[in-house]
Amino acid sequence: MSSTLEDVREAAGDGAAGDGHAGFTDMAKSTRADWEIIGAHFKQLAAGLPDRVLGELGKLAGDYGGMRIDRLQHSLQTATRAHRDGRDEEYVVCALLHDMGDLLGTFNHPDIAAAVLKPFVSEKNHWIVEKHGIFQGYYFFHHIGLDRNMRDQFRDHPWFEATAEFCEKYDSPAFDPEAEIMPLSAFEPMVRRLFAAPRNSIYLDAMQDRS
Repeated sequence: MSSTLEDVREAAGDGAAGDGHAGFTDMAKSTRADWEIIGAHFKQLAAGLPDRVLGELGKLAGDYGGMRIDRLQHSLQTATRAHRDGRDEEYVVCALLHDMGDLLGTFNHPDIAAAVLKPFVSEKNHWIVEKHGIFQGYYFFHHIGLDRNMRDQFRDHPWFEATAEFCEKYDSPAFDPEAEIMPLSAFEPMVRRLFAAPRNSIYLDAMQDRS
């Protein structure tokens, strides 16, 4: 959609409803003009996604959950370890955001992060984030009455070893108050670059400029 919000308002008056909004009350009765207006608003919403992601991550600060560092510090330390190990930017951002769903997805936090990242990352990195909770369980499930080998259900998956490595090298040891923790500001440009444009979305064609 190539129109800016101002272009749409000029072309359609103040909007299909005359007030800057789409005119329909039933989506089945919407028009192309309505969706030009909505599309312009969507562009603004999409542009603010990095800020919202960083804001959600910031909410993890101060929540220790009984651990020695808080959830934000854990996320930063996981990303720091991946970055210092020479991982590429996409991988580092996945490491940074892997637990961003902790507060809302109390019982399924990997699904939250995986859903947010899915339009922007490779299938492999998405799978690592989505499954890391089960793989991380190898290090503690046996202490809480669960099967630490739950991850073995994925033993034949091509990304089993990559996910096991993520947990072993970056996630599992990232609870150390003495280890390096890079500040969020160091990762913010990476987050903004990753979320600048999706690569996997049913809306990609609709987002293309047609000018």
